[in-house]
Amino acid sequence: MIVVEIKHYIAGQFVHSSSGQFFDNRSPYTNEVINHVSIGEKADIDQAAQAANQAFHIGPWGKMKISERMGYIEKIAELIDQHIEEIAVLEATDTGLPIAQTKKMVARAAENFRFYSRMVQTRLHGDAYMQDDEFLNYTVYKPLGVIGLITPWNAPFMLETWKVAPALATGNTVILKPAELSPLTANKLAEIIHLANLPKGVFNVVHGFGETAGNALVQHELVKAISFTGETTTGSTIMRNGAHTLKKTSMELGGKSPLIVFDDADLDRALDAAIWGIYSFNGERCTANSRIFLHKKIKTPFIQAMKERIANIKIGEPLDPSTELGPLINNEHVQKVSKYIEVARKEGCEIIQGKIPEHIESINFIPPTLLLGAKNEMVVCQEEVFGPVMAVIEFESEDEVVQMANDVKYGLAGYVWTNNIKRGHRVAQAVDAGMLWINAQNVRDLRIPFGGSKASGIGREGGHYAMFEFYTEPKVIHVALGEHHIPQFGK
Repeated sequence: MIVVEIKHYIAGQFVHSSSGQFFDNRSPYTNEVINHVSIGEKADIDQAAQAANQAFHIGPWGKMKISERMGYIEKIAELIDQHIEEIAVLEATDTGLPIAQTKKMVARAAENFRFYSRMVQTRLHGDAYMQDDEFLNYTVYKPLGVIGLITPWNAPFMLETWKVAPALATGNTVILKPAELSPLTANKLAEIIHLANLPKGVFNVVHGFGETAGNALVQHELVKAISFTGETTTGSTIMRNGAHTLKKTSMELGGKSPLIVFDDADLDRALDAAIWGIYSFNGERCTANSRIFLHKKIKTPFIQAMKERIANIKIGEPLDPSTELGPLINNEHVQKVSKYIEVARKEGCEIIQGKIPEHIESINFIPPTLLLGAKNEMVVCQEEVFGPVMAVIEFESEDEVVQMANDVKYGLAGYVWTNNIKRGHRVAQAVDAGMLWINAQNVRDLRIPFGGSKASGIGREGGHYAMFEFYTEPKVIHVALGEHHIPQFGK
């Protein structure tokens, strides 16, 4: 069920904006207004920050026993499981992602909470050291307080829970500012957490725009840290605007990930991975393999196979279970992606595209696109397109392809396909990226760090990296065990 008027969730209540104003939320498929969403501003962020701060310092959350807190975390996971079908429909309706893909992401979202419940109960512990039998030094990890979470419009529910779960599990309180283009599942998450009966103020949602609600969240003095997933330029602005309060920041930003196929690779599997890696999620994925490097010996048959595959990709309505590629998030984004394709054409690329069915009247579709004859220095190979567009680049030697893969400002992910495992390790370690897959597609393991280097981000999400490096602060306790000597000044 789609809520007609989405309100903020602050201090355990769904409330209107202080201004009383709403904005329209439109369907990516029809461009029609789905519902109206409260416009959060500085006053709403302040109200949420005060509520979250009180819940942490005065309310029960900051003092709660871990077992009791994890009971709430497990309850949230159970409630997500009970609403998977509804959440998947909301996500597909709001983002244009095919429902077959949103169902899988929602199931992963529930596991985010269960995973961090297990992690906190088994691995959130410090170290202890003896010093000459006179001192015991040990560390404990304490929550920071109020955490600001700013999430993107692609795969919003999974990415929201990826941040909310470790933040809450480690004992922090949260203000979530979801992307204005995909508010439906953030509202559903608030409804689920409300059903879980978390203490008032522990979890808050303020909708609105980055320039107002987002900026107010970043600058608020009660907010101790900001975790952001989104575009690189925005991430830089967030770091700058929050610098005066010395906030911790975690930034998962853009990518221009290479997929390298050597001539000895399992070409059928590499083809499956290449097609899935760029055309699933409508190409709106930060880790998408938007640059594919093909060895000269296998380039021609591989390209022919890609042409056949993109001609068969099912383009259609997001709620159709057979749809493989849906509409982009809105027409503004369509225009952006279309401009990149036109720039590639002018730079000399041959454009190969799938066909949009004639019965689809929506204007927000970009067909699966191959850019043949691309050169790594081209604009379309250097900038993040964030759509179903893959540039095809030829290479001959290992050194050459590593140099081209690294000759870009981004460094989020990369993929290497070869049956020479020594070369696979060698190339994976040589590529400047935070995450590399050898003979595999983009599969996720919550235990490992997720994040990039260079312009693709700062910090890591996932596993104990989120718990120890971002959502908690180490505290050192020194204990004297005996009558050790203390210098006596001024005696």
